Amino acid sequence: MAQIAQNPTSLLTSGQHEQLLANGRQRGRDHVPVVKFFNPVGIGTWLATELDGNGDTLYGLAQLNDAPELGSFSLAELATLVLRFGMHIERDLFFSGAFPISTYAEAARQTGSINGAIRVLANAAGAARGECA
Repeated sequence: MAQIAQNPTSLLTSGQHEQLLANGRQRGRDHVPVVKFFNPVGIGTWLATELDGNGDTLYGLAQLNDAPELGSFSLAELATLVLRFGMHIERDLFFSGAFPISTYAEAARQTGSINGAIRVLANAAGAARGECA
């Protein structure tokens, strides 16, 4: 049976799409991530802050195997990946960026992963608000 790839726009809400484009028009700023994508059956995490006017080139923090890296990646490529069990790259419905991408990048370098950085930063934000971790 043939696998059907997702439409790239199905990975983003219209609000996320608009915010990513707006951020893309303001290059060089330290934007807060708008969306997190992940591989539900393996390695791969992406935090996107900007989208080029071409509607495909995202900028942000990505981790496939080794160290997390800041750079560009393709929305269409993420959407067309067909993973094991016929699964696809997914958008984290519960992610909400709270810090500039440089903060996530530094925390990811220190912890060794984007997901580790998200946990550390969420705990730090909770502690600052007086919440228990």
